[in-house]
Formats: sequence, C-alpha cells, structure tokens
Amino acid sequence: MTFFYKDRPSDSSLVEMIWQAQSEQSGAFISSASTHWEMVVTRYQGKTIFTVRGPETQATPLHYQRIGAAWIGIRFKVGTFMPYLPPATLRNFRDVNLPEATSQSFWLQGAAWEVPSFENADGFVARLVREGLLIRDPVVTAVLRGHPHDLSPRSLQVRFLRATGLTYKTIQQIERAQQAKDLLEHGTSILDTVHQLGYYDESHLTNSLKRFLGQPPAQIARVSQ
Repeated sequence: MTFFYKDRPSDSSLVEMIWQAQSEQSGAFISSASTHWEMVVTRYQGKTIFTVRGPETQATPLHYQRIGAAWIGIRFKVGTFMPYLPPATLRNFRDVNLPEATSQSFWLQGAAWEVPSFENADGFVARLVREGLLIRDPVVTAVLRGHPHDLSPRSLQVRFLRATGLTYKTIQQIERAQQAKDLLEHGTSILDTVHQLGYYDESHLTNSLKRFLGQPPAQIARVSQ
C-alpha cells in the first residue's frame, strides 16, 4: 500500500506522537502488534469518522481499498488511558467510532467536540485532560521506566490491564520484537540479535517476530539490505 506519511512530536507528556497519512492507491499491508492505543480521524469522500483504536497483540494482514483517504492520528504513551473507553475493551480491532455531531464534530460524554487537526491536536489532548477524560497511571509509567515498586504481582497485573489493556509480559514481548527488528534493519546478524536481546535461540526469535511483526528475521534483514 502506498502512503504519504509524516509525524511530529507532541507538547503533551501523554502523547507518543501525532501523525497524518493519505493513501495513494489500494493494496495490502501488515499491521504489527502495538502496545499503544490511538485516536484516528478518517476523511473519505466528504465524510469524517472519529475512531478510538486499541492496542494489538499480534500481526494482522490488512487489505485496503480507500484511494484518497486521509488520516490524522494521536498515538498515546503506554500507561495513558481513558476510563470511559479502557484499552482492554478496544484491543485487537474492537475499535469504537464516536457518534457524529456535525460534519466537523463528534459526541463524547454528552458534549460535542471539534474534530482535531494535525496542527491543533495538542490543544485537543489538553482539553481531554482538563475534562478528566484522559489520565495516566503513575505506577505503570514508573514500572515501564524501570523504577522499583511495592505492589504484588497480581496488583501490578490489574493496574497494567486497566491502563494498557495488556499484561506487562505482553508489553515486554512486543517491545523486544520491535527492538529485534531495529537491530536487524541496522545490519545486526540474526545470531547476534538472539544473544543481545535474550532470546533462547534462533527459533524463539523467529516465532516472536512472526507473531508480533508478521515477518521472520531473515526477511526483515533481507529487505533492509
């Protein structure tokens, strides 16, 4: 699938990035596993759709036919969530399209909200925070940064599932697969990637990348070359 794509950082500490894209032709692609959830604005044939999209726990082949569709996305940092639409309820393509108010606004918790643009998305996020609709779990954030905690394993799992829709182990597995992809794309050999990231063996690495990224390591290395 051919895209025009660009992204930018956000002023908000709760946002991973803000991006926009436009399709130039129909086609197919692999949607990789992701620990993040997003808000996505889709514009196509004069219609605007505002979607809340959850994390993904496996790679999924997707086909697309919307030539000329345009998207704006706000990707949130892991540990940031909306109590009204927790990530676990959105996981693996159980997306929610919020009801349209006008051609340029949608309904959220009883109020009409203007559809954000690529340029003003930061202000939109700031309003979500002021209204108490977007929060961050400080414990989850601290654990992901490697800081110590005093919660039991069960309590920690409950916090992770509530704030991310994923277990801590699943997040670690997805992030490790993405690190492996980066190493392979930058010329690290398969065996060195296995050793650097603590996989048991080449088979373990292969199974992980096929599950989370939809590609075996040899294919990732070959494409990068």
